[in-house]
Amino acid sequence: QLVESGGGMVQPGGSLRLSCAASGFTFSNYDMTWVRQAPGKGPEWVSAITRDGLTVYTNSVKGRFTISRDNAKNTLYLQMNSLRPDDTALYYCARGWLLSYSARGQGTQLAVSP
Repeated sequence: QLVESGGGMVQPGGSLRLSCAASGFTFSNYDMTWVRQAPGKGPEWVSAITRDGLTVYTNSVKGRFTISRDNAKNTLYLQMNSLRPDDTALYYCARGWLLSYSARGQGTQLAVSP
């Protein structure tokens, strides 16, 4: 099971941290990805982290978002800074790499608006 939290409404330029609590599987054995889906658009992978801690970011969030994981707490994080209106989307965590995943959470909504 994957359960996200931390979304909300924020003004442009603001920051938020998303969390994803994992249970029911050995979290440390899996690569993990944050995916977002904006209204009317398809899913877009945002950032991913390997089980060894290597990270990748989609170009639009490089330098603004940071993915991390705490294997002791079975939790995945996404620190989001300098938020922009085009970051508005449903964000969910997924077990797997980029858009090839085997499980996902329900998601948490982010709205960036003045």
